[in-house]
Amino acid sequence: MNTNDSSLVIVVSGPGGVGKSTIVEKLVQRDERLWLSRSWTTREQRPGEASDAYKFVSRREFEDNIAANGFLEWTDFLGNLYGTPTPRPPAGKDTVLEIEVDGAQQVKRLNASALLLFVLPPSRQEQKARLRGRGDADQKVEKRLRKAEEEEPVGKAIADYVIINDDLESTLEEMSRIIAYERKQRTSS
Repeated sequence: MNTNDSSLVIVVSGPGGVGKSTIVEKLVQRDERLWLSRSWTTREQRPGEASDAYKFVSRREFEDNIAANGFLEWTDFLGNLYGTPTPRPPAGKDTVLEIEVDGAQQVKRLNASALLLFVLPPSRQEQKARLRGRGDADQKVEKRLRKAEEEEPVGKAIADYVIINDDLESTLEEMSRIIAYERKQRTSS
């Protein structure tokens, strides 16, 4: 998956509404050694969502890329397809993947040394508020909350670290410390 043995593959996963996109965006801004592999999706772009949050594609384009073995992992999540194209990070960069739990499991099977950071909300109520705050309809919020109940035990079981995102700055500091520690461990072994 990564040709450079000393580079890390960092998987940031967690249920919808925990702040994965914001966390990853700020982590990549803070750490020049991180490179974000942009995921593809067939879902519609949300109002106010950055146009580069995902590569928004048609179902056909996504399925063509599946047929061409162009994804590291992909999944059907609540009726939409999400996937990570096979990463090609610039030299000297660690790859960051922001993906769903199913995708995190697939990556871990392909790359046992991938670092899995599983993010949780401080409470279900806060998660619900965040989902609503980003413009999700009530029906979609309820589906995502039910999905979170299924995902959390799996995510906790496969994670190298579980982080509760109750304060963005604290979460970023904790993740930065973990990444620095893992880099040091892997270069000294």
